[in-house]
Amino acid sequence: MLFIHILALGISCIIALVVASGLTRRRVYPIPLPPGPRPLPFLGNALQSDTKRPWLTYIEWGKKYGKIIHSRILGIDLIIINSETIARELLDRRSANYSTRPVIRSNELAGLAFNTVLLPYGETLRRHRKIFHQVLRAEVSVSYDKMYSRHANELVINLLNPTSDWHQHTRAYAASLIMAVTYGHLADGHEGSFLTRAHELLDIGKHIASPERAVIFTAFPFIEKLPFWCFGGTLALMERSRELCQQLLNEPFDEVKAQIANGTASHSLVADFLSQAHDDADEDTMKAVALMGYMGGIDTTASALQIFLLAMVLYPDVQARARAEINQAVRHDEMPCLDDRASLPYLDAILREVLRWHPVSPLGAPHATSNDDVYGGYFIPKGAIVMVNQWALSRDEDIFPDASRFDPSRYLTIDGKLKDPFVNHFAFGHGRRICPGRWFAENSLWTAAAAILAVLRIDHAKDSNGDRIEVMPEFSTGLVIHPEPFHCSFESVNTAREGHLRAMMNSKVRWMARFCGLCF
Repeated sequence: MLFIHILALGISCIIALVVASGLTRRRVYPIPLPPGPRPLPFLGNALQSDTKRPWLTYIEWGKKYGKIIHSRILGIDLIIINSETIARELLDRRSANYSTRPVIRSNELAGLAFNTVLLPYGETLRRHRKIFHQVLRAEVSVSYDKMYSRHANELVINLLNPTSDWHQHTRAYAASLIMAVTYGHLADGHEGSFLTRAHELLDIGKHIASPERAVIFTAFPFIEKLPFWCFGGTLALMERSRELCQQLLNEPFDEVKAQIANGTASHSLVADFLSQAHDDADEDTMKAVALMGYMGGIDTTASALQIFLLAMVLYPDVQARARAEINQAVRHDEMPCLDDRASLPYLDAILREVLRWHPVSPLGAPHATSNDDVYGGYFIPKGAIVMVNQWALSRDEDIFPDASRFDPSRYLTIDGKLKDPFVNHFAFGHGRRICPGRWFAENSLWTAAAAILAVLRIDHAKDSNGDRIEVMPEFSTGLVIHPEPFHCSFESVNTAREGHLRAMMNSKVRWMARFCGLCF
């Protein structure tokens, strides 16, 4: 029996080498490919990159090879862009050729083929983006102002609880806000279960969907036939991922459908769709859009909010200047809202700097070329994976001097006006695949940051001896990164605004109690 296993393994290795040999056979191009590290036989550059933080490897390569780099992993061409100028030229101005996505087979094997972000360019993607545009375009996103404020105010009150977990509260803020837009309010207990499973799926998906990890399935398709447990680690979770996908696609959607039937549904994206749907309505598309709207927003929004809090602890002078701006523009007993945004340019500059200082998704989402192209005298082959290294863009010293420092002033003119629209920030992507929820994301982030600064001072926490606990920024890995939990404290610096928030929260509790027929 052992001999049979060894023989099978040997045959598999021989097949793998034959396939790799064919994939890595030298191709002839009319002009040179972009420069890059010398590939190894069979493996290409697979062993030369940091699989956990490849963006750092690409920066080091950029110092040697330039702003556009060619790499090859198991015969798959990767084009890495380390320049905002090149990214705009290729992905924006030549978007017709750079708007599709590479086939990430691990994404499909994990049941995530519905993922709007990784859909190839075509009719299905257009249907998804049409729905996103209807509910998340600029003017509609602004109309959610009261919803943003209600959830942001609740976040502030939660942060004032000294025994609470601020890390979880930021995730809850993003999750509850996006839940309200996509599904409305689910039954008691269902929202918590949905959120727990959505986070589990996110944790699985953000690791297995990276091109560097997934390329092995493209190079060696026969390994799909092997049971997932053979691979161990993250890939072994693909079966769990498929199970979660089916649950999350169907259960909240079906619950909203039941709420409509019994007249208890609240206003939401899914409720609107079902109320207006005809017999031939594409429910599968709506399920995919709703779940992707939810999952695509909670992780990135929570990460940006956590990075904001980290910056406020480390740069108290920035925090103080932002609070002074709010106090000058907004009455001391009122909370800032989106109507005040034009009067608070420094706060907007802070949020731009949050997205630059530590990009939430350091490599963004991969693009792919539909046809051969030429740039700067270099050949870019059809089918190449094109990746914009947002980390490199954020560290470009020619554009952002002293790039490791958090400095919102770099986004302001001499007279204090904002230089560029927020939605043009490279963190939202490029070309036709730019994030369709960028207006909702920036409004929800702005409202939360404004509410926090209007009421709270964020400071270093103290240990049992009263000594300050230093904060050393550390980040997770994956497609979306988060600051690792750190110690900080929240202190109210405006009793009038705090009292206003607590009164509103108490009013909400009393209303809910009456609504539920409870004694209060």
